[in-house]
Amino acid sequence: MTPASAPDRDALAPFARSARAQPYEVAIWILAALAIVLFPGHAALWNEIAILTLFAVSLDLILGYGGIVSLGQAAFFGTGSYGAALFAKHAMNDPLAGLAVGAAAAALVGLATSILVLRGTDLTRLMVTLGIASILYELANRFDQITGGADGLHGFAMRPLFGRFAFDLDGKVAYYYSLSVLFVLFLVARAVVHSPFGYSLMAIRDNRMRATAIGIDSNRRLAAIYTLAAAMAGAAGALLAQTTGFTSLDSLDFHRSADVLLVLVIGGTGYLYGGLIGAVVFVVMKDVLSAATPQYWQFWLGLILVVIVLVGRERIVRPWHALADRLRRRP
Repeated sequence: MTPASAPDRDALAPFARSARAQPYEVAIWILAALAIVLFPGHAALWNEIAILTLFAVSLDLILGYGGIVSLGQAAFFGTGSYGAALFAKHAMNDPLAGLAVGAAAAALVGLATSILVLRGTDLTRLMVTLGIASILYELANRFDQITGGADGLHGFAMRPLFGRFAFDLDGKVAYYYSLSVLFVLFLVARAVVHSPFGYSLMAIRDNRMRATAIGIDSNRRLAAIYTLAAAMAGAAGALLAQTTGFTSLDSLDFHRSADVLLVLVIGGTGYLYGGLIGAVVFVVMKDVLSAATPQYWQFWLGLILVVIVLVGRERIVRPWHALADRLRRRP
């Protein structure tokens, strides 16, 4: 392999600069690692945040960078969840092997269905992705002897991670496991969006006809990012099944897709850390409201989200999104 010429290095320099880690990013991950120390007794809550963040990042890849609007991301989340759970119950209960199986199963579903979302308008894509999720939900409900149906799939327990770290009741091992997977896959997503491939996706998102005219193969790139996003959503679903020892039709339900879309509305799209910020706000808000008003917490949560998105958009959401724009454009 010959070394890159000076013109080639000059052409790649902007990508290298944009991919360089910023101080605020290091601070975010240090705080995430210290979350249990700073807020003891809430390991299960932080584990939920880590899983939802990974789920949100998977949607951000196709929505914020690929421009594919989806209401069916739960299809891949649920596929990964059931894949990992069935693998643990009937084959091997190793966490990493189950994680790989869940992600691979979701990736296959994403690849097989990617052709359905490559054409048409945003409304068409919304309906197609929603339909795919609904089909998988009904299939899981129909074959209840395999999936457990409405009762869910349980009766499996994960072996200790690396043979040493058992999943304890306080959830610390589960959180650090989920956080580690999130960190690795976040780095993968970050590398993708800061590569020439990622910039070509943004060109397709902004003007698909122009991108095609200059020689970018839009269909292949969109299919590739859709499959990668499906794998990451499947990994999030697998983490949920493994760390809770349970999965059910809820993992394929529409509210999963709606929740993760709300997370990105709060945190911002086209900026991977928006999924993290939105997940923290959404889960903490849900936890506080459900503890304060167990019977009506969904009403208050919905009301607050409406206020944030509509009434407070100019003062809360839009300034944060403007800051996110400056951060992601920083060389």
